[in-house]
Amino acid sequence: MRVAFFATCLVDQLFPQVGVSSVRLLRRHGCAVEPGGEFVLEFPRAQTCCGQPALNSGFPDGARKVARNQIRAFAGADYVVSPSGSCAGMVRHYYPELFSGDPLQADAKALAERTYELTQFLVNVLGVTDAHAACADRVTYHPGCHGSRLLGVTHEPLTLLQSVKGIDLVPLPCAQDCCGFGGTFAVKLPDISGAMVAEKVDHIGETGVKYVVSGDMGCLMNIGGHMKKRGVDVEPLHIAEFLDRFADNKAA
Repeated sequence: MRVAFFATCLVDQLFPQVGVSSVRLLRRHGCAVEPGGEFVLEFPRAQTCCGQPALNSGFPDGARKVARNQIRAFAGADYVVSPSGSCAGMVRHYYPELFSGDPLQADAKALAERTYELTQFLVNVLGVTDAHAACADRVTYHPGCHGSRLLGVTHEPLTLLQSVKGIDLVPLPCAQDCCGFGGTFAVKLPDISGAMVAEKVDHIGETGVKYVVSGDMGCLMNIGGHMKKRGVDVEPLHIAEFLDRFADNKAA
């Protein structure tokens, strides 16, 4: 089975360490980089943006242009795995509709059906229930809107976090509330976005945690920036980076 890693724009351009940690996590749990194993991990170099910023801004033609490239880039993969519920959600839920009536509609639908968010793939496809990590710190989890609402990724991240030895996993008050990022939403409506992230950071502060973990770097970038501005001493970490940092075995 060919497993293609879809890095996303934010990870590729701003948070490459999350991509590295994601690949390490996949390798640690059975995805080999050399032929011979059941799951072979690869990185299609032709990949770019999923098209979500253009679609959200009202430019479906622009979104289709970059989405066509994605469909071709991942054509040979059995699974496409992304460390972003937002980008995976774009492919899963909007590609079939975006290409309605287009010759590529069948290919868009096929790509949608084999695209997974990282923890979703680890838990539901690879069957991972033990992250093989240890961390004796206080941690909370923020569920990104697109991952939890579009993809239904709810128990998978918690399954992995709860398996971490020694962890003190604290529920985040009003966890279901949006952090205010929403991609272009934060740019178009900065005052509303700012009020939303301020409320989110208030709730994080109530938990007394050392780390806030999530599955989307858009959320963590927004939350982390506001925490830094306010001097809140909590480190934002993508779940892949968190599990990689505290892995029992760094060999992978």
